[in-house]
This record gives sequence, C-alpha cells and structure tokens, in this order.
Amino acid sequence: MKKTFKNILNLVPRPWLIKLSYVIRPVLALYLKGKKYTDPIDQKSFRSFLPYGYEKQRDNVLSPSTLSLERHRLLWLYLQNETDFFAAPHKVLHFAPEQAFYKRFRKMKNLDYTTTDLESPLADVKADICKLPFKDNTYDIIFCNHVLEHIPDDTKAMQELYRVLKPGGWGIFQIPQDLNRETTFEDNSITDRKERARIFGQYDHVRIYGRDYFNKLRAIGFGVEEVDYTNTLSQEAVTKYCLAKGELIPIVKK
Repeated sequence: MKKTFKNILNLVPRPWLIKLSYVIRPVLALYLKGKKYTDPIDQKSFRSFLPYGYEKQRDNVLSPSTLSLERHRLLWLYLQNETDFFAAPHKVLHFAPEQAFYKRFRKMKNLDYTTTDLESPLADVKADICKLPFKDNTYDIIFCNHVLEHIPDDTKAMQELYRVLKPGGWGIFQIPQDLNRETTFEDNSITDRKERARIFGQYDHVRIYGRDYFNKLRAIGFGVEEVDYTNTLSQEAVTKYCLAKGELIPIVKK
C-alpha cells in the first residue's frame, strides 16, 4: 500500500492532493489506526504515517489525520511546551497558513488571527510579502514557514517582516535548510523545471539555504535563536512523533 501512496503523491499536484485529502483522510486514518506513532496536533495514533516528498520520498512522515509533516509537529510541540501561544492574547500574522494549523488557530479565542498570502484561498489578505499592506509594529507573533525559499528578493521580504512585527514580538520563519552548507546557494541560470527540482528540492524554490540564513536574519535587525528542539526531547518522543532529529527552529525577536 505504501508504494501506491508514493505513486499518488508523485503524480498528483499538491493543491489537488489537499482537496482530495478531505475525502480520503478519514479513510486513511481509519486504515492506519494503531499505537506506534502519534500526531501531537490531534493526539491520534497510527501504526504508521504516510510517505511524502517531491524529489526524494521520505517514509513515515505524513500524518494521516492532520496531514502534518515533521516540521509542523515540531513547531506544535515547541509552541505548546515553550510559549504562551495557546493561552495569552496575541495579535498573529500567519503567512501561507498550513492546513494542519489553519482551522485550529482560527478557533482559538485568545488570538487576533490574520492569514495572508498572494495566492492561497485560506488567506484573509491577499498580499505580496515584499510589499505588505500592514502598518509598522502591528503584530505580536508572525509565522512565515517555508515561504522565503520561494521569494526572489528575500531580503526585502525579511525587511517587511521586521517592519510589521511589534518591538518585543517574536516569529518563527522555518525554511528548507541544508545545515551542511555554510552559505546559501542560488542559480537563476537553471531554468529547466526538472533540473531545478533536482537541485533545489522543488521547481519553484529559488535557493537552498545554508547555515548563513540565521546571520541574514540578524543583518535585518532580528535577534535570532537557532533552536534544536529535538535535542531537548527524548529519543522515544522523537520517534513517537516522527520528527526530524536535528532540525533547527529559527526563533526571531524584535
């Protein structure tokens, strides 16, 4: 059955896959029900998760119930265990809201919650991240995860994120990152979609971020913490929640 899912995930475009998920997700969750792995977002457990990936398939990473990936579950655990996100009042701006979070965050009465994106149907405000329609110092918290790798002028995008974040506010700006690279790699001369997918992970990614990503954020003015949250968890928890050991969470502050 895993091979069948791999073939589906390879052939079906992501937007269609999301639409199909509303129909097939309950069936998958029931079929894979078990006790070995748990999605911390909804606390449902399964005998296995699903494979996922564009160029390289990763086994046992896609939750059948919330469709969360490793980074989503890691972020949820961090927010739950290390912040007051779920309890205190916050004005939140969420870029390209993830399906695993969107409805849950929307229902939280402690949040003044706004979503934004240039194209997403889940966006309250359709906006270009390089030219945001929000006033300076507006938001307590900003989530901008797996967005910046799509933006040609990521410096301008980071400046806009800094501008609309309140002094004392914080954000999480996750990106696909190769921690073995000292410097970020870009090459606009590569135009073939398959070649870009092979090199950058997806055809619509414009760069592979290296470890210098954090210093680029610091150069904008952010204080940055490179949080290896999996290092604070037991190996049992990392396995149970199907996390990516060693993945860093970029916590930014103004």
